[in-house]
Amino acid sequence: MVTVEKKHITGILLAGGRSSRMGTDKGFVMLKGLSFANRIINTMKPFVHEIIIVSDHTRYDKLLIRRVEDIVKDSGPVAGIHAALTHSHTDLNLVLSCDIPLIEEEVVSTLLQGYDPQYDIIQLAYNGSTIPLIGLYHKNCLPQCESLLKQGERRLTKFVEASKTKTIELPPHLGHYTTNVNTREQLELLKNEYEH
Repeated sequence: MVTVEKKHITGILLAGGRSSRMGTDKGFVMLKGLSFANRIINTMKPFVHEIIIVSDHTRYDKLLIRRVEDIVKDSGPVAGIHAALTHSHTDLNLVLSCDIPLIEEEVVSTLLQGYDPQYDIIQLAYNGSTIPLIGLYHKNCLPQCESLLKQGERRLTKFVEASKTKTIELPPHLGHYTTNVNTREQLELLKNEYEH
């Protein structure tokens, strides 16, 4: 097992989505007194040297964290990762989306423990489904990313399939922490579970 020091990792929060199903910017949705963005940033901090937020929304500037915008507009998470890798100062980049507010350090630790320098992407999976937006992305991915965007390819699955990717299956007790919260209904369920 290759251990990676935090000085070699940049944390990337992908917060560029339109949040159309939520009706408001997911990063600023509150859960137990903290925004989704803050919860995820707090989980990242012990593992990374620097954090970058990828978003076109200036509202994130109040978090006092470096924010970069998509270079290729309206092209989803592939464009977000492309912008992040372009601006990052480290080869390794911990990429998390802003719709996983339950993320715990143990999940990130499991991902990083699976690091293997032979691969350009390390992603998690749970219950048979891959989770590329909890992943470790090497700068080596950047040419592949640019090539797909030039072809108009926006699907993250295509990017992952076209790269040297390793998938780590999460143990059952950690699966819950990867829950996506994208709709008002999902948020209400979560609040009922956590705030009562």
